[in-house]
Amino acid sequence: MTGIFQAATTALLLALLIVPASAQSRPRARDLGIPFNGTPGPLDAITDVAGVEVGFTTLIAGEGPLVVGKGPVRTGVTAILPRGRASADPVFAGFFSQNGNGEMTGTHWIKESGFLDGPIMITNTHSVGVVRDAVIAWQVQHGFVPRTSSVEGAWWSMPVVAETYDGFPLNDVNGFHVKPEHAFAAIDGARSGLPAEGNVGGGTGMICYEFKGGTGTSSRRVETAAGTYTIGVLVQCNCGLREQLTVGGVSVGREISAEQAPRSARAGAASDDVGSIIIIVATDTPLLPTQLERLARRATMGLARTGSSSGNYSGDIFLAFSTANAEAVKKPVANVQMFSNDLIGPLFEATAQATEEAILNAMVGAETMTGIDGHKVTALPHDRLREVLKKYNRLAK
Repeated sequence: MTGIFQAATTALLLALLIVPASAQSRPRARDLGIPFNGTPGPLDAITDVAGVEVGFTTLIAGEGPLVVGKGPVRTGVTAILPRGRASADPVFAGFFSQNGNGEMTGTHWIKESGFLDGPIMITNTHSVGVVRDAVIAWQVQHGFVPRTSSVEGAWWSMPVVAETYDGFPLNDVNGFHVKPEHAFAAIDGARSGLPAEGNVGGGTGMICYEFKGGTGTSSRRVETAAGTYTIGVLVQCNCGLREQLTVGGVSVGREISAEQAPRSARAGAASDDVGSIIIIVATDTPLLPTQLERLARRATMGLARTGSSSGNYSGDIFLAFSTANAEAVKKPVANVQMFSNDLIGPLFEATAQATEEAILNAMVGAETMTGIDGHKVTALPHDRLREVLKKYNRLAK
């Protein structure tokens, strides 16, 4: 299999491994009877927020012993475009670091200006730099001028790129297999519709609660006195220990033995949570940056519902943006709308609900993966999960 790395051209890899935004072949958490609160949008995905597009490049190649620079490769790139590729209009945004053993570039300017300018990218820990640089190159190639950092024809860019770690036992993380063209492909392939989940994009090589993790998404429709709004969430989950995993209020992780689903080598050798999670929250509610920072904080509540306590070595970083208030930048005086803080409680609740479901969608959508030296990371067993929920009378009807 080593010859795959030498013989396959970049074009062939891209043709085989770009995942369509609408690809979905495995059941989702609701299909298994996992109980959730709240009303999802039509797709139950971040793309229920009008204008949001999601794209992936998934890199899977090689098997056997680790040869740094050759593989095995189990990694990728995820792109989230708040207003799609057709718009260069920034969005109001806010971010929150629940535990900072991780990276999300570009957040200083979000904190300072209140705007997110350009795509959100998620990849593996050691590919943040190349993806960041690739976004700038993509902007140059497509004439995409960041509107929050341009003055009289000169411009500079501070892309938002986040990460979680996908090294041993699955991916040759120090082989630097993510290239600029893979970031380009994720952006150019971004689409509306139901995004793929599980082993896709930046989530390809991830492990969650010692089961196979990855990419997941969900949404909630929120009825308020001001109208109906949508909250959408996308996660790249790589966090938690098995004993922590909670589904529908049940300690599912304690009920699934190593014989029923072997533990991953990475987490099984650790006494602490050594993973991370990136959570992106989108909404069409007209929220200001300070309100969006508050919304990002509530992703913590959804993460906690799945059992996480955000361990010392976990990078748990969250970002929220609003597609409302279009063209709020570059005007001498912009008239913007602000949702009432007195009514914001249901949006907080919806964020927690959608985050919880997105994490479980990532785990349910993930498939067992074999990586370095034949190490296998087992997917959450659907039948056993249903048995446990039924045992505690938590299986949804």
